[in-house]
Amino acid sequence: MATVNMSQALDRVHQAIETHQPLQIGVVNAAKVVNMGKNPELKEAVLSSDVIFADGAAIVLAAKVLGHPLPERVTGIDLMFGMFERGKDLGYRVYCLGATEEVSKQVEENIARDYPGLILAGRHHGYYGEDEEQAIAEDVRDSKADILLVAMTSPKKEKFLAKWMDFMNVSVCHGVGGSFDVYSGKVERAPEMWQKYGLEWLYRVKQEPGRLWKRYLFTNIEFLWLLLKERLFPKKR
Repeated sequence: MATVNMSQALDRVHQAIETHQPLQIGVVNAAKVVNMGKNPELKEAVLSSDVIFADGAAIVLAAKVLGHPLPERVTGIDLMFGMFERGKDLGYRVYCLGATEEVSKQVEENIARDYPGLILAGRHHGYYGEDEEQAIAEDVRDSKADILLVAMTSPKKEKFLAKWMDFMNVSVCHGVGGSFDVYSGKVERAPEMWQKYGLEWLYRVKQEPGRLWKRYLFTNIEFLWLLLKERLFPKKR
């Protein structure tokens, strides 16, 4: 886990773009840690990242409990917005892959409105078949993007990046999950106070209780159990 704050994370992104050195970014939260324990392919894909940031407040808390404190969270969505903010002045070329076509189009319009100077090198929705992967990877490569943002669910995005990053020749690859849905306005992000206390997950449950309460309840319990085992038996991890 990278021991950096947001500004340092963005500096690392810029350095990768300047030197054209590949930087595959991974972000983890409690749910992903739990799923990595159940899915070896997901675990391998995440651990193949060049740098891994703590997306969730639970990860920051766990690091502190285990004696390896982190400066702060580096959430996937805030890192994306930080790239946009710096990119509008530095002319970053960004390719957006993922979400529905409607959401992808709205993200394109929002970037043009909010970040003049940032170059949208290309975009493609995330609902495609496996047989289309190579054509999409070729489109990313031909766009000469500095940054590829992949807004797809795990483990699909991790597998895509692990398979195609070298081929696409993009300096920075970042999986941003549902960030396009938030930026397009399709999904409401938790207010800052909820974010401050790491309660975005609870805000999501509040929005869709019938669909999400069981998922978050059992995932959080599993994560706490993993943390307890690591705390009590650190040599048996």
